[in-house]
Amino acid sequence: MTKKYKYLLTFVFVMLISSTTANAWDDTGHKVSAYIAWQQMTPEVRAKAINLLLNAPEDSHLSVYYLAGSRSSAAKELDLFMIASTWPDIIRNRDFKVRFDKYNRGPWHYAGILWKQVGANAVREEAVSDGLAIPTLYDLEKRLRDGTLPDADKAVSLAWFLHVAGDIHNPLHNGSRITEVETDGDRGGNRFLLVPEGTRENSLNLHSYWDGILRRGVPRRNDECDADYIPKIAAKITGRYPLSRMTSRLKLGDYREWNDEGYRLLNSVVYTPELKRNVLPSNDYQKRAFVSGQEQIALAGYRIAATLNQIFNGL
Repeated sequence: MTKKYKYLLTFVFVMLISSTTANAWDDTGHKVSAYIAWQQMTPEVRAKAINLLLNAPEDSHLSVYYLAGSRSSAAKELDLFMIASTWPDIIRNRDFKVRFDKYNRGPWHYAGILWKQVGANAVREEAVSDGLAIPTLYDLEKRLRDGTLPDADKAVSLAWFLHVAGDIHNPLHNGSRITEVETDGDRGGNRFLLVPEGTRENSLNLHSYWDGILRRGVPRRNDECDADYIPKIAAKITGRYPLSRMTSRLKLGDYREWNDEGYRLLNSVVYTPELKRNVLPSNDYQKRAFVSGQEQIALAGYRIAATLNQIFNGL
């Protein structure tokens, strides 16, 4: 068996495993934000990003996702970039122990500000957070700007940056609500059940609901491949939220503000009075959540592109 064929089998197996888990924005959400970013990146910056990913450490398996075949280089490069945005979720698979131990960093995925709802207001627990997304983003940008850092290390940092920058645009990664039921926080809605375990084939919590907001709003048709499915969703989102309407909101480098924007949505959009435990959200809630999710993913894509354009144009 050739080395390339072994890599291909690894790729297929990993994708099958990763598709069964729900983390952050799901596979669709991350790929759409990465696709939007790719469209806004300059050709020079795209080339630098792909060169880094192709030089990733072998044990990271990142370069495996550049698959040989008859498709154009442009198509394969876009696929690699989009899949790289999901890599920090893929490496949660413990079956690949070396990769898991070396690269997995659970607290990097979220900020987890602890907060309470008091009447119609959100009250933040002062200086309390159990996640590392914000300091991680500052550190990842610093590493990507470091002219002395080896390309292999930068490749890992790039994949993490694509992912964490996407994660903090999901409001459920910005905070953990304290209630009488969850006195130490609801873990970003993971403890807030919409469909209890045992009542249906699969349970559903609030976090998972928001993770899959795009996939639920725009289901795949007839097993559409990513090449057809992702651009279709991205086109709808960027049509509704063009860059021209978002430019003043980019706030490049201010990752704490990026997170705070999502945190403010928790009280106003996510945990609304109509939301009930053990009950699927109403149609009105679902529509509002879908619109909000689209806006957040558009903003993530534009911010990622502008940041990478700024970083790599200077190197």
